[in-house]
This record gives sequence, structure tokens and C-alpha cells, in this order.
Amino acid sequence: MVLPVTYVLAFGAWLVAQSKATPSAPSISIFLKPPGVIPPGGSTTICCSCQRDRGNFVLYKDGRQLRTLELRGSRAEFSISNVTQKDRGAYSCHYLDGGIVLARSETVEVMVQEFHLPKPVLSVLPGHEVAAGAHVIFRCTIAHSISACFLYLEGQVKVLDVLSKERDYFNISRVYEGNGGRYSCQCFTRNTSFKWSAVSNTLDLVVRGYADYTWVNVARLALGAVVLVLLGLIMAEATCSRRRRPGPR
Repeated sequence: MVLPVTYVLAFGAWLVAQSKATPSAPSISIFLKPPGVIPPGGSTTICCSCQRDRGNFVLYKDGRQLRTLELRGSRAEFSISNVTQKDRGAYSCHYLDGGIVLARSETVEVMVQEFHLPKPVLSVLPGHEVAAGAHVIFRCTIAHSISACFLYLEGQVKVLDVLSKERDYFNISRVYEGNGGRYSCQCFTRNTSFKWSAVSNTLDLVVRGYADYTWVNVARLALGAVVLVLLGLIMAEATCSRRRRPGPR
């Protein structure tokens, strides 16, 4: 039996309406700002973000619901001030739209420890601003005999790298725009117990992408096209002028 065309069209329209009415699960992320271990009495911000412009984020700690915030600029920021050991734990966020949970983030660990080591210094070579494809080296130095240092990139839930006595640098052979961001490092010893340093001052790495040079090339091509068009018009006008000239009698 062949269905009438109107039924088929109506069914197709219903499917389209259902696909628009049912929101798809967005990709969400969670991270600490600033990253790293926090001293007692310090503060941090748990950032939850997604590519949506509406909805709510619910913050959980060790599976227990804490607070709810509305998205602002595709992000919700949960501030924790004057932290204590009670604030330690695994935090996560759930994204809700219309009261429906659409996505759950991975967890981020909040660690609270006293600082006993001096503050390290983070440096980058060849500089804070590089072109895409350049070779970049991060180095974290501290005036103390240490076991290792963590390298952080703000916006990442996990430690970017672990630097040690044997390898006190982090190497990126060919940077791209996604490597740009705010970096910091934090050092620790791990003998009988962990002893931590404060987090270094942040370092902003700016990567000038290929797009910058592409737009220059586009502008040059556009200018060349304009010149060619003008030359074509001039030649066409000259040809028409020759044709309009009266021939010899």
C-alpha cells in the first residue's frame, strides 16, 4: 500500500519538529581558576562551561548537590573563599535545560594543603608571543631541592605535565593556536609526606595562528583581482574606442 504524499510530508515535518524540540547533549567542561593546590584560608573558583547560552549548572561535591547557577556567557562560576579541609573533595557539574539533565562533567579534585616551599618561577622560550609552528619550551625553577613540579594550563581539568629533576622543562615542538593560554606551575616534595609550594605567577602564551597570515594573503589576492578588473575595463574601453573611430573615406 502506498501512503499519500500528504501523509509522508506531514510525518517528515513531525520528525523535524521533534528533533528541534529535543535538545542534544552538549559538551561541557569543568576546571579550577586558578588551578593547583590551595592553602587553608585561600580561595578558588570552580568553572563549568558549555557551548550553550541558556540553562543552569548544578555543582556536586562527592556526589552531593551543593548549588545551582544560571549560565552567563556559556559559563557558571562557583566561588569558594576561605577554604578549609572540609572543602577538599571531587567536584562535578551537571548541565540542565528546562529542568532536564543533558550532560555531566568529569570530576575536578580540590586539594587543600599548607605551603612550605618557596614560590617557583615559570618561564618560556623564545617568548610570550610566538608564531604558529614555533618551538616552545616551558621551564619551572625553584630555589629548593624538589621532587617534581606540575605544569598547569587554565581551562584544563588535568595537570598538563609533570616536571622533574631529570627533565625540568616542557617542550612543544610545533605550537598551534590551541596551545595558547594562561600557564602556571607548582612544585612539591614527596619524601615521608607531601610538601607544596605556592603556585607561580601566571604566564600568558599568545600563538599567532596561520589565520592571521591567511587574511593578509586574501587581502593581497583581492587587491590583485581589483587591479585585473580595472585593466580589463581599460582594455575594453580602448577596444570600443577603436571600433567607434570612423574609417578612412
